[in-house]
Amino acid sequence: MAAKAKIYQFKITLKGIRPPIWRQFQVNSHIRFLDLHRIIQGVMGWEDAHLHQFSVNGYLLTDGITLKETGSGGGDVAKSWLDAFVEEEEQKFVYEYDFGDSWEHEVVLEKILEPEAGATYPRCLAGKRACPPEDCGGVWGYQELLEVLKDPENPEHEEMLDWLGGEFDPEEFDPAWVNEVLARLG
Repeated sequence: MAAKAKIYQFKITLKGIRPPIWRQFQVNSHIRFLDLHRIIQGVMGWEDAHLHQFSVNGYLLTDGITLKETGSGGGDVAKSWLDAFVEEEEQKFVYEYDFGDSWEHEVVLEKILEPEAGATYPRCLAGKRACPPEDCGGVWGYQELLEVLKDPENPEHEEMLDWLGGEFDPEEFDPAWVNEVLARLG
């Protein structure tokens, strides 16, 4: 008889950005890494427009097409179960999104919990700061974008606002909105 799934509480932090951009969220422990990828996209605010990979205990997990093309010999996120690789509180691993911009995230399993009666998972508990816009050039490009946006006199200011489609508040974070996104994941 299979063990009953637990609830994993994670903290994910985008590496290389100060002040930090982070989220705290909970998921069912018995999901595939592909599901975790989709959840991370939702909690962080990414658009799932680029390749991704997980590095867990020195083992690479990514999509089957990337595995075939690179011959990396890693595992397929669609076939790899989270609780088979992540089993202990305080265990850390890396999630990389967009190999061009190379957004690296540190993921820490904070707690292993029993499911709460009536609770819906996944769910976001907390977080700070907005996710950087897609295709802004990684950590360096994002820092430069923020500098341009702070200075209305900068010759690139209006161009960046147009590119963004309007105002961008790097401090904005709304866990209720994130939970609406997660609810649509099913």
